[in-house]
Amino acid sequence: MDQKKRKRMLSNRQSARRSRERKQKHVEDLIEQVSLLKKENGQILTILNLTRQNYVSFEAENSVLRTQMMELTSRLNSLNEIVQNMNFYGNTSEPHMMIPDNFINLWSFLCKNQPIMASSEMIQFY
Repeated sequence: MDQKKRKRMLSNRQSARRSRERKQKHVEDLIEQVSLLKKENGQILTILNLTRQNYVSFEAENSVLRTQMMELTSRLNSLNEIVQNMNFYGNTSEPHMMIPDNFINLWSFLCKNQPIMASSEMIQFY
């Protein structure tokens, strides 16, 4: 009887020791996993912050480009209006509808040398 009891006690102790070792190994694995997840989380936060900064920068640039587009569209519309007026009034014999020669010379000069920046107010009606 004593022999069986001692054998069982020894077996229980070994089983308890293995259980503690498994538990310790599991805790160590969880600690390692937490460490890896914290590191990964830090990397993701860094990427997120950089992405936010890029977004803000791109939004600002986009806003500037939209403003420039609106300005250029307005200029284009003004130039188209000038061209239409030149085509319409350029062939008429009515003196109050004639485009001044100095404006046409200026127009030719601007077309050859640089971008055109004009408005319909440049046309004078006599």
